Amino acid sequence: MGHAAPYSPLAKLPPPLALVETMDVLRQTSKAAAALAELKGIADSIPNQSMLVNAIVLQEAKDSSEIENIITSQDELYRALTASSSIVSVQTKEVVNYRKAILHGFDLVQRQGFLRVNDIVSLQQKLVENMAGIRSTPGTVLKNDKTGEVVYTPPQDRQEILDLLDNFIEHFNLSGQKLSPLIQLAILHHQFESIHPFYDGNGRAGRILNILYLILNGLIDTPILYLSSYIIKHKVEYYRLLNLTNKTGEWEEWILFMLKAVEETARQTIARIKEVRLLLGETIEEVQKKAPKIYRKELVELLFEQPYSKIEFVVKVLNVERKAASRYLRELEAVGILESRVIGRETIYVNKALLEVLSQ
Repeated sequence: MGHAAPYSPLAKLPPPLALVETMDVLRQTSKAAAALAELKGIADSIPNQSMLVNAIVLQEAKDSSEIENIITSQDELYRALTASSSIVSVQTKEVVNYRKAILHGFDLVQRQGFLRVNDIVSLQQKLVENMAGIRSTPGTVLKNDKTGEVVYTPPQDRQEILDLLDNFIEHFNLSGQKLSPLIQLAILHHQFESIHPFYDGNGRAGRILNILYLILNGLIDTPILYLSSYIIKHKVEYYRLLNLTNKTGEWEEWILFMLKAVEETARQTIARIKEVRLLLGETIEEVQKKAPKIYRKELVELLFEQPYSKIEFVVKVLNVERKAASRYLRELEAVGILESRVIGRETIYVNKALLEVLSQ
């Protein structure tokens, strides 16, 4: 067992400008900003934004939880969200909670235009389903999973944690500052993970705060850009740089890592949205050709908003009787657009082509 890393007080924000605004950082900032602007534009071209939000939020919930070794399948997730009586695994429940927390945060940001420390606590409570709140008992340390060595000791004193969170949220809500919001995003994410305010769920809460920050700053309109897939791919480097910045006070490598994450993830999301848009167009044409009597644009959009659909969804969206809704879904299955599965006592209709695009 390694000795505990000595605690050295965490500096408040902001760090010195000269350490965070280097030439390399500014260069990478403009690449990341260009990719985000393109993503925002292409997302606006999709007729129904909730189609994207639903699909991408679930993918993020799955990836972010995977970083914490909570593994579940896309299939199990959609089933959990669709079937009323479904008994779900603990892992799937945690991922579903993550989705709830993202949508709760999105709602707060839209209504308020800012976040409070209490809002962060409410996000974390939705994630972990307990009321433990901000750490008040000392003893929390971060260890290397393999060696058991303590790699970082976060603030231990509750009052210090609260002061640091107040300082964090003040900078989180700052607008119109000179520093690019993308550089600020990297700094804020590092600070939140270093404060480590909760007993559990700090990583997931921090990753949700990233997306809310981008929305608050108008860089995207809806929660469709997530960095978790990039972090999974570069997990060792992510934790190495997190700790390195705490040890040395050098920011450049960490900020470059986060800016590259934004750029690469934005480009991947653009590619995925293009595929979804193409598939939507093809599906509309297919339904018009093979099942013209039941064709309604809202019906096809529903199959993209809910890759697992059921009769109730159709009744609600199209305002039709159950009998008609059931006929529509059966007919779409007959022409090969949907595939039915029985889960418990319910029949669920799956948009397989969309699920294939989403799980790539």
